[in-house]
Amino acid sequence: MGLDVDIIFKIAGVGIVVAFLHTILDQMGKKEYAQWVTLFGFIYILFMVASVVDDLFEKIKSVFLFQG
Repeated sequence: MGLDVDIIFKIAGVGIVVAFLHTILDQMGKKEYAQWVTLFGFIYILFMVASVVDDLFEKIKSVFLFQG
């Protein structure tokens, strides 16, 4: 279960960095760049979660189909 805590900390870290960059860029008047940073951060986290879900489905498949 170490992966669960690790992925949560990675998501939180990316979220903090993205929020910081978004705030800085927004205050500088670069709203378009701030939105792009937020979008790229969201896509990065989405791929991280997709890989974890893929691992979950592989484990479920190996349990129920008895594949190793």
